Amino acid sequence: MTPESNVKKKVTSILKSHGAYYFYPMTGGFGRSGVPDIVCCLRGKFIGIECKAGDNKPTALQEKNLKDIRESGGFAFVVNEENIDSLERILEAITNE
Repeated sequence: MTPESNVKKKVTSILKSHGAYYFYPMTGGFGRSGVPDIVCCLRGKFIGIECKAGDNKPTALQEKNLKDIRESGGFAFVVNEENIDSLERILEAITNE
């Protein structure tokens, strides 16, 4: 399992624990490039999550998509091993609204 796959596995575990609906969008030829790795909905809130491992950073197109989600009223995050706990706190806040 790759380091990024480990991050995705942890993120989906957190999403499941909060009862979120989520999926991995496929971009291979028919989808849209730059879409976050995981798209989810929690208590009516749209959330895009880009998973990275170590010091890897999102591409310019991924950053643009995350920005577009935020500007449309959704939540968008880049999650790695170092900040995954902050995702848990954000989801708790959404769950407890």
